[in-house]
Order: sequence, then C-alpha cells, then structure tokens
Amino acid sequence: MSDQKFSSVERIKEQSDGLRGSLKQSLENDVTGALYEDDQSLIKFHGLYQQDDRDRREERSQKKLEALYSFMIRLRLPGGLLTSQQWLGLHDIAGKNSTGVIKITTRQTVQLHGIFKSRIKPTISAFNTLHLDSIAACGDVNRNVICSAHPGVSPVHTEIFAFAEKISEMALPKTNAYYEIWLDEKQIADSKTKEEDPLYQNRYLPRKFKIAIAIPPDNDVDVFGNDLGLIAIIENNELIGFNIAAGGGLSTTHGNPSTYARLATTLGFVSGEESIIKAVYEIITIQRDYGNRSDRKQARLKYTIDKMGADIFKTELEKRCGFKLKPAKEFKFITRTDHFGWEKDHSGKWHYTLFVENGRVLDEGDFKLTTALYEIAKTGKVNFRFTCNQNLVLADIQEKDKKEIEKLLKGYGVISYTDNATPSRKNAIACVAFPTCPLALAEAQRYLPALLTKIELLLKQNDLSKEAIHIRMTGCPNGCGRSYLAEIGFIGTAYGRYNLQLGGDTLGLRLNRLYKENLDEAAILEELDMLFKKYKQERKAGEAFGDFTLRTVLS
Repeated sequence: MSDQKFSSVERIKEQSDGLRGSLKQSLENDVTGALYEDDQSLIKFHGLYQQDDRDRREERSQKKLEALYSFMIRLRLPGGLLTSQQWLGLHDIAGKNSTGVIKITTRQTVQLHGIFKSRIKPTISAFNTLHLDSIAACGDVNRNVICSAHPGVSPVHTEIFAFAEKISEMALPKTNAYYEIWLDEKQIADSKTKEEDPLYQNRYLPRKFKIAIAIPPDNDVDVFGNDLGLIAIIENNELIGFNIAAGGGLSTTHGNPSTYARLATTLGFVSGEESIIKAVYEIITIQRDYGNRSDRKQARLKYTIDKMGADIFKTELEKRCGFKLKPAKEFKFITRTDHFGWEKDHSGKWHYTLFVENGRVLDEGDFKLTTALYEIAKTGKVNFRFTCNQNLVLADIQEKDKKEIEKLLKGYGVISYTDNATPSRKNAIACVAFPTCPLALAEAQRYLPALLTKIELLLKQNDLSKEAIHIRMTGCPNGCGRSYLAEIGFIGTAYGRYNLQLGGDTLGLRLNRLYKENLDEAAILEELDMLFKKYKQERKAGEAFGDFTLRTVLS
C-alpha cells in the first residue's frame, strides 16, 4: 500500500495486526497522558477517542505542560437498551472513572468523557461485568445500529428491534484485539487464521458507516440521514420486510464544495431475514471495495454511490446478493418527535419518555436527574431506552409498578421538568463540541440552552410558543447533531459564530439550505425575529416553519 496513493489512516489499519497496533505499549507509557500517534486512530475501533480539555490548553501551554489528555468511551448498544442493573453499573462507572455526566448521543447510546489513560482498562473491565462493550462504536466500521425507540410505536417493535442486534453482531470486526488489550485475554496462537474477516479483511472500511431502522409512522432515527436505512413495512400488524435506502450522510467541510449532505436513495424492498441480512452485508462490502481510500473527506458511502450512479450500485448489490430487489413498498411518516410522557403499549406495559436537554444526565442546581434515575433504577422495575433525539424512555413498566415509578418521577421533578419544557426545546439537539471535541469550531451543548431561552422569548412575542420547531446545533460542519435535517440549523464556523440553515421539514425527508453565513448571537436573533414575524403574518393554515421558509425566503 503506497502512502502517495492512500491516506495515512489506511496504512495504520493495514499494519495494525487486527487493530492491536502498539496500544499495549501506549497504555504502559506513563510519561504522557496521550497514546502514540498511530494508536490514536486505532483506539477509535475500540470505541474510544483521545481528547483534551480545550478550555485549559492555553493555561497549560503557558506552564509548559502537555495538554490535559483524557478519553471518551462510547458503548455499543444496538437499539439503545439498558436494564436497570446495567444503568446502576453505568452510574457507578461514570462517577468513578469519568466526569460523572452520562451523555446520551444521537446514535441511541451513551458516552462518558474525561477518562484518564490509567482508567480506561478499569472502565472497560467494569462494563464487561455488565455484559456491555464498546467494540466498533467508533472507527471505520459499522457503528451503533439505531432503531425506533418507543415500543408503543408498533406491536412488532420487539421483532424489528431484534434486527438491530443481529446486524450489529454480523458487522462486528472479527479480531480478538479488544479482549486481549482491555480484558487481558491471551492471544490465540494461530490468531491470523482464527481472525479471518471476510467482511472487513485487513482494510476495514474507508470511513465510518451508520445504519438506522425506522418503524413508520415514526422517523425518530432520521433514517435517510444514514449510510444505510431500513424502513420497516408492516401489514396487518406483521413485519413483511424492509425498504432499503443507501447513501445518506450529513457531514461536510467548510470551504470544500465537493463535500455535501445527502439523503439516502431508496433502492427497493427485501423480505426474509436471511435476504435482509445479506443485503446489508453486501452494501457494506461494496463500500469496502469501491469507497475512496485516498481522500477521507470523500470516503463515505454517499460519494461512492454518486460516483458509481445509483442504478449501477443497485445492479452490483443484486449481483452480490444473488437476488433482485423488489420495488419499494409504500409507507408514511407522520412524526419524528419523541413520545413525551406516559404511553401504554399493545401488551399493557407503560413507558414514560422524559426530556433530557442535549442528552446530558447530571445533577444541576435544584434538578437532580442523575439521582432520580439512579433511584428509579434501584427499583429494578424499568428498562432504559435511549432515543435518537437524546432523550430517555423508562420502558416496560408493569401496570402494578406504574404508581411507584410515577411517584419517584414527580418527587424528583422529572415530570414537571418535562411538561414545562417548550415544544421547540424538547425537539432541540446539540452535539458535544467544546471543551472536548477536537473538531469543534464553536460551542453547541453548552450554549444552545441559553440561546433557546432567547429564541423562546421571540416565539412568545409572536404567539408561536406552541410551535414544535426542530432546532439543532453543531459546533462544526460534521453533522453529529443532524443540523442539516433541522427546520433551523446552526453550524459552527468560529467561536461564537454559526451558519444559519433553514427549510428542513418536520419529518426528516428534506435537507435544509444555507440562509445566512457566519452570524453572531445578535445577528441570529435579529434574523429569527424577522422570520418569526413573517411566519406569524404570512403562513398558510397548518404550515410548518420549515415549509414556510422554503416557500418564502429560500425560493
């Protein structure tokens, strides 16, 4: 493999000895809080990122100290489910080894920040005792498979949810490196033979790969924003198969017009578990074989499909599968908003969806969310389901246990907190950004709540407080907070400045477009005030804000 032809990451992957690299030696080096340079790429495949506290960079530099390095770990949780016992364990691990904040991500899992190098192995070992792992939660492989969160959305939710686990297991790297490095298992003598990986080979994928499963009428997963989307087709309360869509992706690069957000292209319909898994597998192999390995900014599946052409891509898929895809079936989305409050499903179980602002579970001020959830978990009478909108469903509650859980929710103010949040705040999403994300150009999760307070005032002044406008913010253009699928999207350009994107729809079926560039807070509020006044005066009956801006200011 030539360094002139392929990116440096390709060399690192190929020469990594099944993702082992020199990680053991990096961990043993106590002179620095960082890993060796190549290992910083490999550790992503184990579900971790090396980060540093950007708030303290200048201070430490002046003192001639190295950056304050730490690590983020992200769990692999297909479909986003934890038991009460696992939540208790997560709570304890977060308190002992990280900042203590449990961050619910937009990919239906959780991540912990601020783990020092010496605490990585104890953290992973503790997760292992809970039957949890972080394998392939990051890196150039298939990442956490997401699925519509709320069991009440369909009587066949359990059956569809199971596909998330099956796909995740199928698409795991076959190396034993994770267990050897973090759990001290012995390396198998003939590991090269035992670890043959027909899917990833020794190259893995050119870039990250994301899969989502949507259950109409909910599109809480933003299915068309993923590399691969499966839309469940249900007839007479039976799952008959999935529409398959491929080539979605939201990351871009400022100043690089060859990068762009794209919605997935619907390829067709597939039925039968074996055929469904085969189609998913072969889409991954096509990306493995045809994806761009020279320019990582052009390496996602969306660029592969646009380069090949969707028809040629589909033909290649059918050739590898050995069967034809059927024409896509009709379906309808009517919402992508979480089902806040109490809902009863077809089996008689109760589910309570609570609002978690930007997915940050912590005790802050008078609102003790961390404590509340810990006490609820101690009852052992709920499961914890994460939504792709960074909220939490207390799930699978028996009728006889509902009053006990409700008493705890009321006692800790969770119900009032959820009920009192405005519709737009409940729909808002922000990525992590500062102080830990190395790619952040601007604030996101630390800033959006304060900005929303000012936006809410503008909405109130225009009698629009009840409008559930989708507002999302990312600290850079990589799209982790799915800002390109928002009615109002903020994309960080520099500290305190954002591009303002408008015109996305309420269902995640249309990308927004750039409206104004590089705005500070005063300019953002001025623009939104003007738009809200215009919306109040000129909108059509029932017209959503995103549809209105597309019709009036972006046309």
